[in-house]
Amino acid sequence: MLGKKRYISFLISIALFFFINQNVIFAGTAYKTFTEDGYGNYVETQSAYTVSNTIVKFGDELFSQPSDLAIGDDQLLYVSDTGNHRILVGDKQGNLIRIIGEEVLKKPNGIFLSEDNKLYVADETAAKVFVFSLEGELLAEFGKPDSILFGEKANFVPEKLAVDRRDNIYIISRGNSNGIIQINANNGEFIGYFAPNKTMVTPLTVFRKAIFTDEQLSKMIDTIPSTAKNLNLDDKGLVYTVSQGEQIEAIKKLNMAGKNIIGTDLFDAFPVSIDVGSLENVFVAGENGFIYEYTSEGNLLFVFGGQDDGRQRVGLFNKISAIALDENDSIFALDSEKKQIQVFEPTEFASLVHKALTLYQNGDYEGSKAPWQEVIKLNSLFDFANLGLGEAYFKDENYVDALASFKLAKYKPGYSDSYWELRNKWMRENIIALLFIIIALFIINKVISRIEKKYQFWSEFKTKIDNKYNLKLMKDLAFVKNFIRHPLDSFYSIKYENKTSILSSTILMFVFFIIYLLEKYYSGFIFGTIEEGDFALGSDFALVFGALLLVIISNYLICTINDGEGRFRHIYSGFIYSFAPYFIIKPFVIIASNFLTFNEAYLLSLTNVIIYVWVAILLVIMIKDINDYSIKETIKIIFLTMFTILIAVLLIFIVYVLISQLISFVMSIINEGVYRIENG
Repeated sequence: MLGKKRYISFLISIALFFFINQNVIFAGTAYKTFTEDGYGNYVETQSAYTVSNTIVKFGDELFSQPSDLAIGDDQLLYVSDTGNHRILVGDKQGNLIRIIGEEVLKKPNGIFLSEDNKLYVADETAAKVFVFSLEGELLAEFGKPDSILFGEKANFVPEKLAVDRRDNIYIISRGNSNGIIQINANNGEFIGYFAPNKTMVTPLTVFRKAIFTDEQLSKMIDTIPSTAKNLNLDDKGLVYTVSQGEQIEAIKKLNMAGKNIIGTDLFDAFPVSIDVGSLENVFVAGENGFIYEYTSEGNLLFVFGGQDDGRQRVGLFNKISAIALDENDSIFALDSEKKQIQVFEPTEFASLVHKALTLYQNGDYEGSKAPWQEVIKLNSLFDFANLGLGEAYFKDENYVDALASFKLAKYKPGYSDSYWELRNKWMRENIIALLFIIIALFIINKVISRIEKKYQFWSEFKTKIDNKYNLKLMKDLAFVKNFIRHPLDSFYSIKYENKTSILSSTILMFVFFIIYLLEKYYSGFIFGTIEEGDFALGSDFALVFGALLLVIISNYLICTINDGEGRFRHIYSGFIYSFAPYFIIKPFVIIASNFLTFNEAYLLSLTNVIIYVWVAILLVIMIKDINDYSIKETIKIIFLTMFTILIAVLLIFIVYVLISQLISFVMSIINEGVYRIENG
């Protein structure tokens, strides 16, 4: 699932780039702004940030390979001017204030301003961390820790760094996969490694390690975790990191114990910088020019920017190297290739979203309703506004409106909680009437049973109908219930008593397809697995009938060449009728899914497990009894059938690829012919 989502995210990034290159202008900007809907898809929204200024130099000092950016409490900009081996300090109007470290620094990469007004610089060529006063005086320098715990062979090539209130320096060292290096800012003492990334072991790696010899394993590239790309701190001292090449936790919000406390998917393969705004919103910049804004809980608010196509348009980048936010939440984005800083200011729409978010986070749920509603009026596809409005309604115990808002936001946990409250209220108000109805139905059932037992009205009616019309098809269809109570006898009846037919089995196959569609498209909102309105009946039909027929035919062929006694109609009927638990129980599961919440999700999961295990057992019994196999032979037939299915799928795939290439070849010839005709 994760792999699929990564693939979709990659396509979205390409789509964003495509839109930008097509010169589609929205609200007077050269780029589009997107947000994320409840299904995780990008949807366009109003511009959240617009460029208010571009800084290309401080005074007469141009930037050369700028790599990092920081903003001080005095609102001055500190730029790591890596190509010129210095730190430039200027104001927001582009005036030069001072130059730091010209005679000391060799290749300053990362910079950080501590709360005690010191400038920390990570110099990867010098392999040191330098500490300056804000006036430029060198205060200290720290090289590679000499502690045994650091490791003799561990790299110390500082790239990025941050410093907390306790004078702990967090250092990202290139090629050091042990984690973020911690040293004491007062004496340079090594404290330890902090929050290393986890090693991602693929199934292929596990398989190789299981079958390779020691010599082969020694030649494999070691599986080591990636090193964090950048880091930052918030006012609470929490550490934020971004990592490239991570499939799961590309963004981390780390507590003091080094545990990630945010669950955020980053749709960018190359994040390079991270900062935290005044609302504790998290801002991440991707190397390709996109800037992402998340809430403190990890919900995506906006993504904007993009890659320039060479026309030097504002708001687009060649290669972002750093971002920083000032006290007004203006975003300063440093482009290392354009050698400039672009300043983004929040629009009225973004300010409205931030206002609603601030009110909600401060506990003013009533006050947050109006701005959330205004956001929805401006953009009905802004699902996060519906989410915020739903949360506000829920806190206000307005569960009806909360339910509606959560559904619009596609937020299932909130919908589940709201429905739970509404259902409890309905149960309290109607429990007595419900009990009377159940008792009445029970009494009616008993009375009808006694009357039927005494006078046999229904039995006589069925006998007359059967004698008159001989409804064999109806009997064959009704025979499916026998597989619940007497499966062994039922398979015997299929083989020797002609209790089923090809027609009845085919009808049940269509019933299976209908139940499959009902489960896929009409399960309760909480338990639904697809987007509302997303119908694909053609592919569903091909998938269900193709899979069923492939399995049946493969099993029949294997049984035929292994002395199986079953004929095709026996195996065909036996296979379909083995799904009796699915036919009988699954409709009730689908109905129940519309009335249950996440608190009872285990009931549905347990029921589904029972259904599929039951079906699997019936299929094994079918193969054994229909073909008169032993247990050992049955197991062999099952594995051979699975292998045959695999070969068939591979063959179908190869044929599909060949046909696609043939069509592509024919189309290229046609296009070439048309081109030559049109051009004489």
